[in-house]
Amino acid sequence: MAAGALVLATGPRFGKGCQILCAQAIAEWSPKLADAVEGVIDVGEFPVVLGGDCSIVLGPTLALKRRGRYGLLFIDGHADFYQPEVNPNGEAASMDLAFATGHGPALLTDLEGRGPLVRDEDAFIFGFRDADEQAEYGSQPLPPELRAFDLATVRRMGVETAALAAVEHLTRDGLDGFFIHLDADSLDDELMPAVDYRLEGGLSWDELKTTLRVAIASGKAMGLEVAIYNPKLDEDGSAGRGLADALTEALGTSAPSA
Repeated sequence: MAAGALVLATGPRFGKGCQILCAQAIAEWSPKLADAVEGVIDVGEFPVVLGGDCSIVLGPTLALKRRGRYGLLFIDGHADFYQPEVNPNGEAASMDLAFATGHGPALLTDLEGRGPLVRDEDAFIFGFRDADEQAEYGSQPLPPELRAFDLATVRRMGVETAALAAVEHLTRDGLDGFFIHLDADSLDDELMPAVDYRLEGGLSWDELKTTLRVAIASGKAMGLEVAIYNPKLDEDGSAGRGLADALTEALGTSAPSA
């Protein structure tokens, strides 16, 4: 599978009068993104999806659910597992992993009647660091079957060992492959200030590159999405250049065969 076919995912427009999550707009738009991602996969290429909002994860996971049973490597500064009634900002981007794994309103968790798009046991959260905020706002707990390494665990294990453990889980028998979700806010806030919700700490460039290299070199990664990077907040362009360099280096490794 050739690496680097680009899909731009701008997402639905959130108009006046839209209820929390803009559920109908997201539900209508996600299958269109799934069609685009599936079209790239069908011609033997490796989709790279660029979008502003983490809710884009529903499109690629729907595309893969149409094809079989796939996992999700969720590299993010936040666990994104809030329930609507306690969501502090009303945005789907704070609940996208919950929706992808079937926790939330049926309109978003059961797209095309295929929910959950990813089983709890087939998702792996990597590098999140918002546990204190989750507790403060009352986020629902992560299901015990859903594997998770917070940033402290990644650092304690060593990033390569942690990434290998995550990939081993996502390439076990019974899974056809996995998709990679990358939120720019997984990076250290000093390196990546160009995000909409800043949080102290985060992965270094080398730690991100190592994680992506291990994931893609597994031969089982089906594609990659990048969300939340906001160029309007990147005053000198250094954050964007660093992100582009990290992706270029990661995508230079062997992509899976078609």
